[in-house]
Amino acid sequence: MNEDWCLGCHLCEYYCAFAATGEKDMARALKDVAISPRINIEEKGGVCFAVSCRHCAEPLCVKGCITGAFSVQNGVIQIDKNRCIGCYTCIVSCPYGAVTPSDNGVVQKCELCVKTKEGTPRCVAGCPNAAIVFEERGEE
Repeated sequence: MNEDWCLGCHLCEYYCAFAATGEKDMARALKDVAISPRINIEEKGGVCFAVSCRHCAEPLCVKGCITGAFSVQNGVIQIDKNRCIGCYTCIVSCPYGAVTPSDNGVVQKCELCVKTKEGTPRCVAGCPNAAIVFEERGEE
């Protein structure tokens, strides 16, 4: 995320919510729907920034999950919603606030749109100012 380029328009949140629907038309998919995106834009002191999963090398959410619903697959932290019991241990464990309750009683987080065919997360593709980037990073 490049905070200098973020306009705070929240379009990434809409693209994220749209990606989760599996529909082809955003207007129809989200019309009259309260969205629940896996990325959230916050503003502090005039600076806008995205709160989203960072797919940590040693993820505390995976370690803290008491049912094993969280796993790492090809560097992407994913949730098996059938195993999640909604205990919210992962929410407490995440230092970035990237895991949130979902509308159906379990949790949600960014999974980099791995279930879509595009290959690039929808929030990245939909950002009008290219403030969100998707890139491989080395060890920090």
